[in-house]
Amino acid sequence: MNRILVTGGGTGSGADLARGFAAAGHEVVITGRRTEQLAAVVAGSDRIRSVVADVTKEGDVVRMFAEAGPVDVVIANAGAAESARFVRTSLEQWQRMIDVNLTGAFLTLREGLRQLQGRDWGRLIVIASVTGLKGYPYVSAYGASKHGVVGLVKMVAQEVAGTGVTANALCPGYLDTEMTERTIANIMEQTGRSHDEALASITALSPLGRLVAPAEVTAAALWLCGAGSGAINGQAIGIAGGET
Repeated sequence: MNRILVTGGGTGSGADLARGFAAAGHEVVITGRRTEQLAAVVAGSDRIRSVVADVTKEGDVVRMFAEAGPVDVVIANAGAAESARFVRTSLEQWQRMIDVNLTGAFLTLREGLRQLQGRDWGRLIVIASVTGLKGYPYVSAYGASKHGVVGLVKMVAQEVAGTGVTANALCPGYLDTEMTERTIANIMEQTGRSHDEALASITALSPLGRLVAPAEVTAAALWLCGAGSGAINGQAIGIAGGET
């Protein structure tokens, strides 16, 4: 049994990751800013507990690892998404995306690796996005933050290579989660499209023709933590039906 820390574990892919690792017999610590959402996930399994923390704050990240105790797997899942035309992207929007998606991942991975140093096995995993692998219109700040995360993972991987610790990024397409529902709502507001039309405009981007299920991301994370995965390091693994 390993101890898994999942940031942004109260909703969406983070909650599914927590449930999936708990079902596989692991101890899971989820973190996030909203106590009610964390409590709802914790209530579903006696293998899951929570720590309230904001990954954009260095002190919070240090404290959340201290409260979690020694961990074997760190999954930097916390993230946020906003969209706007590039010329209408404000500095505040840009900074929010960098703070949560890139700085939050940096602080999480750095503190996680500090715990894993000297160990002969460990996993650092970032839930990035297919947007970190290719270009899309209207999501310049979000996409830049995810490109940064993919680059960060590749750099960290070079430092941990051969130690038994690996660092990888999982890059799903649009997920069937609350975050995508907010994106759909934004498309509806900006374009006047119906929910089905807005959803179709998103799914048309993927060869799958559908949203990615959070369980598909969880399955990939479990694989990265399973037997025979030690040579997988520094990879940005697309979970998008061949979109990239």
